[in-house]
Amino acid sequence: MSIITHESALENFNHQIQFALDHSSPHGFSHSQFNNIVIAGLGGSGIGGRIVKTIFSNKSSLPIEVISDYSLPSYTSKNTFVILSSYSGTTEETLAMYQQAKSLGCQMVCITSGGELLELATKDQVKTYMVELGYQPRMALGFSLSYNILILSELFNLSLRTELEGVLSFYNDIESMKTKAKEMIEFFSPYPDNKFTIVTDNQTEAIGVRFCQQIQENAKTEAFVNVLPEANHNVFETYYGELSSNFIFINSNTNDRNNGRFAYLKKLLVDTNNKVYELPLQNYSLMEIYKCIHITDWFSIYLSNQKGKDNMSVPNIMGLKGFLKTF
Repeated sequence: MSIITHESALENFNHQIQFALDHSSPHGFSHSQFNNIVIAGLGGSGIGGRIVKTIFSNKSSLPIEVISDYSLPSYTSKNTFVILSSYSGTTEETLAMYQQAKSLGCQMVCITSGGELLELATKDQVKTYMVELGYQPRMALGFSLSYNILILSELFNLSLRTELEGVLSFYNDIESMKTKAKEMIEFFSPYPDNKFTIVTDNQTEAIGVRFCQQIQENAKTEAFVNVLPEANHNVFETYYGELSSNFIFINSNTNDRNNGRFAYLKKLLVDTNNKVYELPLQNYSLMEIYKCIHITDWFSIYLSNQKGKDNMSVPNIMGLKGFLKTF
């Protein structure tokens, strides 16, 4: 099977959402059965969980935790609902968490395209949401994020399916999103080798983490997230003079006090000759979340092209995986 390029994945990103909508089916669980929720996954497979955790922060009556490691938290029990996500189905950390969740008697669902995770889930009769093969895991977010939304929506008896279906209309105007990403590239064009500092609030932190992951893997460039208001109590004190960072602000506009913090920080940085680009959400809706992700994904591709980096290969990551097989 031919590998789908990042550009073609983004051009047809609505397909991933539609696929999840078409292939999602009830899992039959209710929030009343559980004490907490754990979403297990790493990298491109785990970030959908981080984003959905934030989306459900004011909707969930249960605590939600995202784990990107080999083991589940000590509080995990048979009363924990566990979502395991691995695009390839071969992520060793996620497989280890599957076995632990099984041993604890947790109720589980899986999101994967195959591999050992699918084999285990099939053998154990664990509900599995299938994704298509051929994508780089980091470009398959439309599958995992949309499935996570649908899974938790059913769990809490919410009607987010209609809102998710509405997101599809946004992809009728992809060119405007590409234009926005190109505008951002042009804004930072004199400083492509600076590291990128993504400043967010708590509502957009997961989007910022996703953005950093894409810059790191696709453009081979350092990127970090600083979250307000916490960053105003520590990192803020390092912002003196002209810095070797390109700053991008992603603000959910859900808190007036944080809006003031963003405004003050921008003035502080701009007054000392730093580059600051604002990419705010108009409101905290699924439409705005998917829109921001789409723009920033395109930005990472354009940045990789500008820097002459191969955004399809990740030799350091593959080298580590090879090493771990012999370790």
